[in-house]
Amino acid sequence: MITIDDLTHIYPGSRKVPARTAISGLSLGVREGEFVILSGPNGSGKSTLFRILCGLALPSLGRVSIAGFDLFAQPAKVREIMGVVFQSPAVDKHLSVAENLAIHGDLYGLSGAEYRSRREEALSWTDLADRLDQQVSTLSGGLARQVELAKVLMTNPKVLLLDEPTTGLDPVSRRNFLDALHRLQKARGMTVLMTSHVFAEADDVDRVAIMREGKLLAYDSPKALKAMIGTEMVVLQAKDTEGLAARLRAEMGLAVRCIGDEVRLEETENGESLPLLEKILDRYRPEVLSISIKQPGLDDVFVHVTSRAVPDHALAIDLKRTGS
Repeated sequence: MITIDDLTHIYPGSRKVPARTAISGLSLGVREGEFVILSGPNGSGKSTLFRILCGLALPSLGRVSIAGFDLFAQPAKVREIMGVVFQSPAVDKHLSVAENLAIHGDLYGLSGAEYRSRREEALSWTDLADRLDQQVSTLSGGLARQVELAKVLMTNPKVLLLDEPTTGLDPVSRRNFLDALHRLQKARGMTVLMTSHVFAEADDVDRVAIMREGKLLAYDSPKALKAMIGTEMVVLQAKDTEGLAARLRAEMGLAVRCIGDEVRLEETENGESLPLLEKILDRYRPEVLSISIKQPGLDDVFVHVTSRAVPDHALAIDLKRTGS
């Protein structure tokens, strides 16, 4: 449904600012009916990619087709089947819920019985039925997001693009929004591509794409990505992270990695981690501040493929959700 072929985008430089490559030779395909999350650190190129897919920017090189239509040669055809939820609110806060929906329907030529039917269907999953006359500025963040998604759904998109739609939502509102999105995606058979910094949001999707510095580093199902680093991993903190890592490599022959203030022993299987933990403590206990065995999550996959610590806000939101 979405095919990205050898896409490159270079922001031109000036006398003071050198040219910058935001996307470099990226190729990616999203099958019809899939729910895909696109993630990556700040500056990875995902925002530039999102702008290109929405038709807000033209790439330097490469091709994009959506439902068989060339995005750049046939943009009107693509717009007919695409819906977009931007990170920044795209509703008029000074108007009521009903007025926002009516304006969007009018832009797409919806009126009369067809408009009323589309609106009723789009609102059926929301908590907005009793708030249609309420000004959007008086709604909570979660309800305002529901207005945006309901507005987009009135046009029955085959492809839905969302740019970090849960930004600013509290954990309950975020979970409710995502649950509704998954139900709608499955019920309508929509193809969904969503950018996100929150790795907990990716556990239930079909595939996850991880970008860094404009390149695609990994793209697979959450289960397959986690399997890249084994079923268990040993994570420890030490007084001298680099020093202990060097000794673990030289004296015990362990393939450890330093990520921030952590030493990680990845790619271990069930039952292997505990004996390793005991051996490490036997030899290096005075140097170890903490040590643990954990099952890898998508945040660990992110660290593994990017060799960069997970953004603090991504973990903070996940901790709120889980109550940890």
